[in-house]
Amino acid sequence: MRTHIRNLGCILLALITVNAMIAQEYDLLINDGHVIDVKNGIDQEMDVAILDGKIAKVSNRIPSNQAKKTIEAKGFYVVPGLLDIHTHNFHGTVPFGYLNNSFAALPPDGFTFRSGVTTVADAGSSGWKDFRKFKEQVVDRSKTRVLAFLNIVGLGMKGGAIEQDVLDMDPKLTAMIAKQFPDIVIGIKLAHYSGYNWTPTERAVEAGEMANIPVMIDFGGSEPELPIETLFLEKLRPGDIFTHAYAHVNGRTPIVDENGKVRDYVFKAQQRGIIFDVGHGGGSFLFEQAVPAMQQGLKPNSISTDLHTGSMNGGMKSQINVMSKFLNMNMPLTEVIAASTWEPAKIIQREDLGHLSEGAVADVAILNLRMGEFGFIDVRRKKINGDKKLECELTLREGEVVWDLNGIASNPWNKN
Repeated sequence: MRTHIRNLGCILLALITVNAMIAQEYDLLINDGHVIDVKNGIDQEMDVAILDGKIAKVSNRIPSNQAKKTIEAKGFYVVPGLLDIHTHNFHGTVPFGYLNNSFAALPPDGFTFRSGVTTVADAGSSGWKDFRKFKEQVVDRSKTRVLAFLNIVGLGMKGGAIEQDVLDMDPKLTAMIAKQFPDIVIGIKLAHYSGYNWTPTERAVEAGEMANIPVMIDFGGSEPELPIETLFLEKLRPGDIFTHAYAHVNGRTPIVDENGKVRDYVFKAQQRGIIFDVGHGGGSFLFEQAVPAMQQGLKPNSISTDLHTGSMNGGMKSQINVMSKFLNMNMPLTEVIAASTWEPAKIIQREDLGHLSEGAVADVAILNLRMGEFGFIDVRRKKINGDKKLECELTLREGEVVWDLNGIASNPWNKN
């Protein structure tokens, strides 16, 4: 009799174990976080379940016993992994190479996940001649998803005279490489050209047309200045990107005039479909431009860092810090998240990213919106005070924890 009861107990325990295993449908569950997913119109407390590196379900309530692991996100914002579409990541050791296989560019993984960024787009560090080296050296070796704007200059962003060589701006060969690597090359970049000449712009746009991808332009440096109104209304196409939107640099007309007014044609350009990208950088973001522009309604389409050694420790700091600046210039949180997720995903034609749809890659950022007294500086070390600051608590890349600031995905050391 006792043997029979013992056997029956073993059978029941086995059934309970099997049922528990069956009930665990998901690898990971994020509970009770405030989800902001602009593509899907979600802005409320919801649960997010992940299976095999994909978003499996987003619902008002998913029982914890259905997941192998649960992360409690009460009080935090759960958003798609952030996209930073202006970075410089072709790091290397070649002297005098500026941002091309040299010391001023940065390996992405050390700067992305801690800010909730899961995807970057290198902004023209490589050209068609050395893209394969960039791919092998950076793209293939990074946990961060690294995409690229291909420089119209064949030798890429080596600085100085190399970037002035119009003869090395070949639309056909640039577009050829872009079409060979459509999963990585998402745009064409023109930067740092200083001559009074529209040819570089026209060749970049020609390459973009051939490859059916947008152009990002870092405009300025010409003496006399090339008319920025012509750039906006005649040279660039809807969907092309004007980066460093809130800069005031030599050789480029600023978007806010000397009376603090946004120039009328700037609004026309944005209405026409020209993309205004932040591209903060080490010298390309001033509150004297950004504050009046925001007050007059000229908001950025995309928030980006222009990450490199000249910006990482200055006013820029990180994607999450740049986002916080716009929060404190009265840009609503949902719009700040949109300009760092779904909007840049659409801009670079990667609509598989920037959202939490079922079946999408499980790139997720859990953010803490802190309230208090904070200061933010621009590239001239001018300051604004703010009462809001975003901080990244946790980042998932394809469902894997790659950043956990305070251990919310970790168990206590003295428990299994």
